[in-house]
Amino acid sequence: MGHTGHGPHRANDTHFPGVTGEYRMCRSRYVYVLLWTDGGVCPVSQNPDTPRPSGHVRRGGAATPHMIENRPEPGPEPSGIRPSATAPAKDGRLTPADAFDALYESGAPSLVRQTYLLTGRRALAQESVERAFQQAWHRWPEVAVDRDPAGWVRAAAYEYAMSPWHQLRRSHRRPEEPPADPDHRRLLAALLELPPPYRRTLLLYDGLGLGLPETAAETEATTPATANRLLHAREAIAAQLPELASPAELHRRLDELADAEKLQTPKAAQVRADSERRARLWTRAAIASTALLVAATALAAWTAPTRYEPPQAPGSTVTGVPPRMGPGPLTKAQKTLRAHLQSNPANIPHRLHPEPT
Repeated sequence: MGHTGHGPHRANDTHFPGVTGEYRMCRSRYVYVLLWTDGGVCPVSQNPDTPRPSGHVRRGGAATPHMIENRPEPGPEPSGIRPSATAPAKDGRLTPADAFDALYESGAPSLVRQTYLLTGRRALAQESVERAFQQAWHRWPEVAVDRDPAGWVRAAAYEYAMSPWHQLRRSHRRPEEPPADPDHRRLLAALLELPPPYRRTLLLYDGLGLGLPETAAETEATTPATANRLLHAREAIAAQLPELASPAELHRRLDELADAEKLQTPKAAQVRADSERRARLWTRAAIASTALLVAATALAAWTAPTRYEPPQAPGSTVTGVPPRMGPGPLTKAQKTLRAHLQSNPANIPHRLHPEPT
């Protein structure tokens, strides 16, 4: 798909033209209907563009949407979309796999570079994009009818990449190799010093060129809060790199930084296969957990008592009882007498002689 160059672009354009050097993704204000005509796919757009209010950047105080400066308009719209590695089905319609592959091939290369600017880690950027597209394939009926499928995947990738749980990984304890260019290193370091919400807002607005309402919606913040984040992020960048005080220059440098990283993405078929394999594993784990829970419940029901059994009263110590007395051990003489009496029972007096019964 064509692009409009490396300059700043319109407010609602979700493409990152200069940063990615790739093609423009579907816009949030467009609904693309894919129709096969003469072997090509033509977009039918709805909801025409509406101009964004112009204004200027005012530092300090509470920011409002009209305080963010307007950016120059791009060139003409691209004339069509042509997936590079998909073909129509025999009946002339796109299969779900074809549609997913078209979305992946047009969006994954740019999204992985965007995520690298967000995290500063190459492996995490690749993993985040792959995981986001796996989720998209797993929930494809929902994503396919979304008004901005590329935005859905982008939000999923950003959320995964910015998860604080990644800090517990052993690989994150080692610093990432910085870019080779000194200017790129300084810009990336300045970006990573920003708080994650500020960094994401700056990337969406000044990098991708989303409008302020769209940026606020994607970052789950109010429009004034998003404007304040953007202004403070620009001030923080300009404090370290005064030459980037201009949003246009900042956009150009973000383009160059992302273009310098050659990050690879797996094939769309592999992503779909990994998504299906992960879904099968989770399904089996859920079935095993359910079976284990049912077995434990059945065992508890089988071994549980069927009637009330009162508990045994605890024992208590009884005092005042004399100790139990008894004969002591026999002496040697007593043992000899006992043996003699047992061996000669007839030699005792008559009155003591037992009578037969």
